[in-house]
Amino acid sequence: MQCADKNKIMDYIEGRVTEKRRIHTYAVAEEAKKLAKRHGEDMEKAEIAALFHDSCRDLGIDELNGYIRRFGLDPAYFNNANLAHSKIAACVMEEDFHIKDRDIINAVRYHTTGRADMSRLEKILYLADAIEPNRNYDGVEKLRELAYQDLDEACLYALEQSIQYVKRKGERLDEDTVKARDSLIEQKTRKDNDK
Repeated sequence: MQCADKNKIMDYIEGRVTEKRRIHTYAVAEEAKKLAKRHGEDMEKAEIAALFHDSCRDLGIDELNGYIRRFGLDPAYFNNANLAHSKIAACVMEEDFHIKDRDIINAVRYHTTGRADMSRLEKILYLADAIEPNRNYDGVEKLRELAYQDLDEACLYALEQSIQYVKRKGERLDEDTVKARDSLIEQKTRKDNDK
């Protein structure tokens, strides 16, 4: 990844998201770099993924649905910016920005939902998005502590919180979130049994 790519992404963000989203995006990028450093991940990859993660979050419904059609995404994402934006951003990264690193693309694609067998970079972006300094919700302080101690424990905690929140609101729960949680539980059980 070269600096020119980062600058191009930042220009793209500046023209597409609200001021509030820009503040959030830059805070996630800083948090992702810190988590990457702490957990031995490539800081530049973490930053690029974080900068791009919400680049399509503020799309209008017509543009959002146009991208869903353009990229052949699941029709279940129509009219659902919360779940669709990450999938669209991953496709835009690949097609328009020629970013081919699957780990970066997957980190962006699954930063909202998680997925089974997440990579370290995917976990870092998922958590950085949840714990950046402007976030304020019940459990965020515990999650911040866990994120710097154990990525798996932190992700498991965050996924459980997310599942409960979505169920309480009566919204559509993406199956990738459940698979991500179940995968981490299975990995934890295997580790415990190996001791």
